[in-house]
Amino acid sequence: MAEIINLRQARKNKARQDKERKAETNRAAFGRTKAEKQKQKHEADKLERHLDGHQLDKSPPDEDKT
Repeated sequence: MAEIINLRQARKNKARQDKERKAETNRAAFGRTKAEKQKQKHEADKLERHLDGHQLDKSPPDEDKT
């Protein structure tokens, strides 16, 4: 025989689980200290400067057009 469940309680449990999952993602996104945010921004800026410094020029060489 199948197990009898209360649908109202099942819906509430599912809603609680969904809410907890959303809270966990929000904690990961917004639950950082100011120092952690600054460190991540500094690392991203450093990487961008590093990549920009190693970029090759795509412009053609200057030629005399006389």
